[in-house]
Amino acid sequence: MLWIYRLLFAPALLVMAPAYVLRMWRRGGYGGGFAQRFGRHPKLAKLPPGKKRVWLQAVSVGEMFAIGPILQALQRDGVEVYLTTTTSTGHRIALDRYGGLTVGIGYFPIDWWPFAARAWRRIAPTLTIIAEGERWPEHMRQAAKRGVPVVCINARLSDRSYARMKAFAPAARLMLDGVTRLLPCSAQDEARFRELGVPAETMFTTGNIKLDVHITMLGETERERLRRELGLPRGLVLLGSSTWPGETDALLDALRKTREQGVQCSLLVVPRHAERRLEIERLLQKGKWKYHFRSRGMAKEEVDVAVGDTTGELRNFAQLADVVFVGKSLPPHGEGQTPVEAAALEKPIVFGPGMSNFRLIARDLLARGAAREVRDAAGLATAVAELFRDAAQREQLAAAAAQWHRDNSGAVERTLRVIREELGKR
Repeated sequence: MLWIYRLLFAPALLVMAPAYVLRMWRRGGYGGGFAQRFGRHPKLAKLPPGKKRVWLQAVSVGEMFAIGPILQALQRDGVEVYLTTTTSTGHRIALDRYGGLTVGIGYFPIDWWPFAARAWRRIAPTLTIIAEGERWPEHMRQAAKRGVPVVCINARLSDRSYARMKAFAPAARLMLDGVTRLLPCSAQDEARFRELGVPAETMFTTGNIKLDVHITMLGETERERLRRELGLPRGLVLLGSSTWPGETDALLDALRKTREQGVQCSLLVVPRHAERRLEIERLLQKGKWKYHFRSRGMAKEEVDVAVGDTTGELRNFAQLADVVFVGKSLPPHGEGQTPVEAAALEKPIVFGPGMSNFRLIARDLLARGAAREVRDAAGLATAVAELFRDAAQREQLAAAAAQWHRDNSGAVERTLRVIREELGKR
């Protein structure tokens, strides 16, 4: 099956390349380190006796924040870490946060035999760690060829991935057989992996490391300064966290209807992809809203809507919010973004019905009274107006979210236990 993958990868890459390059151009930031996509990573020095090196691959912004405690612990253990990511956003966050915790930061190579093999020769790790769904067949094959263990942390299967892998067993084996230790982030994920043929003795359910989030809190002076920089007036703030197309419209409708009921409030929108700023600006202009984009510096006046179109500031923005709407959850979207940071910050949480990527988390939050689910844009407007008029209800949701977060900590330590165990065998 691996040889079929290798033979088909090149023509598939040629077909997909135009769309991939266009997306890279739109998002920007891919110029530096582009050759690393083809395996041209810096050649790391040969490890001295007793020294160990980990190659850690993580993709999303959430993963980048979540791996911080793991990088810190490995540095304390005297273990070198070479960190790779796939997106320019993830790469910027890695450079900003982890330069002092790693021996290098680069882009993950395209998973084709020549590129992967070149990267492996240059990085030469003792152990490789892949986060969540980064189970690339060639990457794992290169590890097996060199006798290097592969630890998959925070492993999960979305509903879509699970259905596809069940329907095509050879692909499931290709993506799972190379994993030495697989650490599911929930009991449901463990059951799914077991059904796909992963041996029980290779798995250990750690919980979700993204729930072990530790957020640096802004002081009152810092919060006030950030509020002024964004142009947010006095009153309550509705945050649209990691929003997708169509959700800004729904949030603006919620803002308008809430104001019509006499509530003093404003909106802070943080789009999942900053390149959507022009689309959002046209929408704001059409509605004759006063607005400010964070990327344009300090606001010159108070506005109705602030747009957080910068990287790595969502956790700070969330500290200004009185209610947080979790994006990618209103129809037609169905995957959802993470509600974890909002819960850790003790914020009232609202999301739509589409939370499949965080199904268990969303279900648990709802069961504990730590979040509210709305069916559509109209339901969002109703929920926001109700919460903004009822401080006691907001406090109740916030307290429940904080308790949920406290009850779901410890995944990082359980994950480190397995990583150290595998490193100890080397």
